[in-house]
Amino acid sequence: MAQDPIYPALITEALSTVRYPGSGRNIVELGMLEDDIRIDGNKVSFTILFDKPTDPFKASLLKTAEAAIRLKAPNAEVTINTATRVAAPVQEKAPVLPGVKNIVAVSSGKGGVGKSTVAANLAVALAAEGYKVGLLDADIFGPSVPKMLGLESTELYMHEVDGRNLIIPAVAYGVKVLSIGFLIDPDSAAVWRGAMASNALKQLIEQADWGELDYFLIDMPPGTSDIHLTLVQTLGITGAVVVTTPQQVALADARKGIAMFRDPKINVPVLGIVDNMAWFTPELHPEERYYLFGHDEAVDALAAQYEVPVLARIPLVASVGEHSDSGRPIVTEPTASAQAFMHLAHEVTEAVDRRNADLPPTQSVRMK
Repeated sequence: MAQDPIYPALITEALSTVRYPGSGRNIVELGMLEDDIRIDGNKVSFTILFDKPTDPFKASLLKTAEAAIRLKAPNAEVTINTATRVAAPVQEKAPVLPGVKNIVAVSSGKGGVGKSTVAANLAVALAAEGYKVGLLDADIFGPSVPKMLGLESTELYMHEVDGRNLIIPAVAYGVKVLSIGFLIDPDSAAVWRGAMASNALKQLIEQADWGELDYFLIDMPPGTSDIHLTLVQTLGITGAVVVTTPQQVALADARKGIAMFRDPKINVPVLGIVDNMAWFTPELHPEERYYLFGHDEAVDALAAQYEVPVLARIPLVASVGEHSDSGRPIVTEPTASAQAFMHLAHEVTEAVDRRNADLPPTQSVRMK
């Protein structure tokens, strides 16, 4: 009696009855059957792929596969080869901001220490030194950069770049600026769930035309939160500048901020500390200093504890707040405060240069 011919489809049909233990799926569905079925008369050969050569079910699967084929073709001479599946090469993720050389987070452990004032004046000071600068106001719940830079009435527009519609950042004092404050009613409270806030922030980073920048500053929200995690997962941050006042309560929170960046899972270098509102100086008597919040020694001790420099000491002067309220950063005026912020800009660039010379680029955080 003549034997029915054997076809590749018959082999595939037979093997589709062979389930991989514990998966509930057969080896064909799982892509374990290599595309190399060979048939020569009643001789059949093919390859089954395994994820690792020591698969514990290999022997039993081979027996089950051979038995399944013999049910369909009793006279078949079956040869089953095995191979280890080759993992697809991991594609390196393209950098989110390919044109940006350095990303600096301006952070604080608590609110009210002048972090946004420092970030805005530092950005303008760097631009005045000839650097290409961007500033992202990442303080989702209290965006103040638009007011500080005179951009409160700014409307955002988009244009096409390489087939993508990207947000065009506003520009003030030579600094490219984006803030969630551009997208909400300034008289309304921003009520965001964590995921909404994080997604809005990622849009301002990834869907904006930041272009070529020497420094991309991020005005971080105070404390430690989901927003901080979103930023370190999205960007490889070059380094962090921690802003504090000399008060013990502010210094205690600054320690938490430094510890967050130095956590092994985050691993962002701390460039240094800014001692803001270091002393009060009357405008008409610039040589006088009144230490309202404590003396320098407390900030120096914090810097020594973490082996980071004090990048600058910024005096508390009434005109700093007045200029911020009017949208004209104090660094644009010939004052002692402006000199302090220009000094900070020089110290930050030197700290970044040292960091880049001594350490590899920071990688964005990958959470498991």
